[in-house]
Amino acid sequence: MTDSASTDEPLEPGGLTVDRAPLDGAVVVTVTGEVDHRTAGTLRRVLMPADTLDVPRTVADLAGVGFMDSSGINVLIAAHQAHEPAGWLRLAGVRRPVLRTLEMVGLTGLIGCYPSVEAALDA
Repeated sequence: MTDSASTDEPLEPGGLTVDRAPLDGAVVVTVTGEVDHRTAGTLRRVLMPADTLDVPRTVADLAGVGFMDSSGINVLIAAHQAHEPAGWLRLAGVRRPVLRTLEMVGLTGLIGCYPSVEAALDA
């Protein structure tokens, strides 16, 4: 699942890699690594909808993310708001440590979380 929006940067300890690809009328962003103040800008760039999309639909596959701090939470909120009112942002494969953080700040009530990309696309 790669396209021109993919990063070619190697994953370093504490780093982040992202891949962005169209799938079933949506954009799937696959994220691997840690989301913190150093990497949040990369995540923000790939989660924001392109101006050319009529109805932005994005699934963020976070199965490869083991850590997310408040910087990542802020990115998810901004991306969710950028997809409104006609489109959506959905999260897939969120691992337990990150899911706990999202639950604690109430983000799971705002952004749908699904066990897989397929489930997020089918919702």
